Amino acid sequence: MKKTTLLCAAIGLAVTTSTAIADPLRDRAAALFSPIPTEAPEIKGNKLTDEKVELGKMLFFEPRLSSSHLISCNTCHNVGMGGHDYLPVSIGHGWQKGPRNSPTVFNAVFNAAQFWDGRAADLAEQAKGPVQAGVEMSSTPERVVATLKSMPDYVERFTASFPGETDPVSFDNMALAIEAFEATLITPNSRFDQYLLGKADAMSNEEKEGLALFMDKGCAACHSGVNFGGQNYFPFGLVVRPGADILPVGDKGRFAVTNTASDEYVFRAAPLRNIELTAPYFHSGAVWDLEEAVAVMGTAQLGTELNEEQVKKITAFLRTLTGDIPEVVYPILPVSTPDTPRPVDMVDY
Repeated sequence: MKKTTLLCAAIGLAVTTSTAIADPLRDRAAALFSPIPTEAPEIKGNKLTDEKVELGKMLFFEPRLSSSHLISCNTCHNVGMGGHDYLPVSIGHGWQKGPRNSPTVFNAVFNAAQFWDGRAADLAEQAKGPVQAGVEMSSTPERVVATLKSMPDYVERFTASFPGETDPVSFDNMALAIEAFEATLITPNSRFDQYLLGKADAMSNEEKEGLALFMDKGCAACHSGVNFGGQNYFPFGLVVRPGADILPVGDKGRFAVTNTASDEYVFRAAPLRNIELTAPYFHSGAVWDLEEAVAVMGTAQLGTELNEEQVKKITAFLRTLTGDIPEVVYPILPVSTPDTPRPVDMVDY
């Protein structure tokens, strides 16, 4: 009799607890979003090893991949500043301004493609672009390989990272190593993720109301999944096209990749993870205030003018998407040798 009573009591407790923690809002959110994992994801065709990740970190911070010896991946994707550079558009070789705002490198591994127009299929392909772009690092594959082969430490590290290859120091392997490192730059454990995983008090009531608005107003139609975006492409100005200060007429977005008329002014939906850390906003970097960006999106993409209270609540929710920022120790880079190509003088630019 005593055992039966205890069993019934236990069952009753379980039922009561289950009822108490039922949360329809969280259930709705769980159907649209996923938490950032605590471990780096597997990369198809690029096995992550400690040696390769460490090499990739060195290359990420290596300014000699640029012809000027001044610009590294970290210049525009600064891991100490939200994974970007806090500029409307990045400054590259010869102090030239780039055409678009620099996307954050944090959680970029979860994007379906890279760049605002999706022209790079993955992080390895993306890593090759800025190195060769005249407005960015202004180098060549041949110069990069010559630079890396001129330093014995890099040769040893490439050999260890790509075992069995007859010529491991290559431009492709440089990109794969950088991809391996960037795959580790993830930001788990945001307050939203904690809420999604069952911690009811991880978010305030205002933030939960903002989450409900984010879903109810249609924001989640473009910004969903693990990265709250980064998966699909949409016209900027789906309902109302912003002015040229926000949507420059000369940048037609994905049209430059596909040459399809319907892709004019189409851009990848920006991932919203850590969005409070990545101002200024949009591909043009024209808006510095997150509340203003939310209001612009309401008008341009949803065709509705969000009131001040709604904007504040959605913005409060977006701030819960900031996760644990990876702690990256700046690497000690190899010393140049007499065979290392000398920097290009930028005085004439």
